Amino acid sequence: MQLKLDKPIVFFDLETTGIDVVKDRIVEICLLKILPNGNRESKVMRLNPTIHIPEQASAVHGIYDKDVADCPTFKDVAEDVKTFIQGCDLGGFNSNHFDIPLLVEEFLRVGINVDLSATRCVDVQNIYHKLERRTLIAAYKFYCDKDLEQAHSALADTEATYEVLCAQLDHYPDVLQNDIDFLTEYSRRNRNVDYAGRIVYDDNNVEVFNFGKYKGMPVADVLRRDPGYYSWIQQGDFSLNTKQVLTELALRSKNK
Repeated sequence: MQLKLDKPIVFFDLETTGIDVVKDRIVEICLLKILPNGNRESKVMRLNPTIHIPEQASAVHGIYDKDVADCPTFKDVAEDVKTFIQGCDLGGFNSNHFDIPLLVEEFLRVGINVDLSATRCVDVQNIYHKLERRTLIAAYKFYCDKDLEQAHSALADTEATYEVLCAQLDHYPDVLQNDIDFLTEYSRRNRNVDYAGRIVYDDNNVEVFNFGKYKGMPVADVLRRDPGYYSWIQQGDFSLNTKQVLTELALRSKNK
């Protein structure tokens, strides 16, 4: 089944130095743009992360320091990536939890503020886990009846993610709707305020903390009761985006 689109969607995958969205960096990015008429445009870029790629990470994706020593940094390609995804929805495998927060962090690190508030984000892994609960390799075999060659290559993973979503639409016609709004909502775990999901909306559309001793409590109430909590987060090991969102909420609360 071909995906019904009212605007382009970019499926993307990152190979990185690790799984920490705050500290780790991109070493390879693949962007696959699907246009409403079914045409495709793609970009694959290897990047110098400017930090050492740990051996554990290299063992997964096969990219070592020497392979990217002469490659551009994210700062070099940031504007190109921003232009490519501008005006598009986003799709990926575990992208809501990992790829999008890490990509936003890379943008912020080089001084580029990317507004994805109006972007619909379809996480194919969340759809899969709700319906079958397996990995991308297993999903590709299950839905597409193919073995995923070159797994953990950004291009192979991105292509497979798009194919899996199309196959999911065929496999679950009574559950899934071929509609990006529906797929965005269905593949969402929480309604995040920040991309890392440290702050989320509750059932009453109020911003609440999603971690720690104040989990489930409204951010505005916590900041009034414990002003030092704001400073602790700002000085702590949290993403730049989380700190940015918290500052916006703190300023809004003061102006009320």
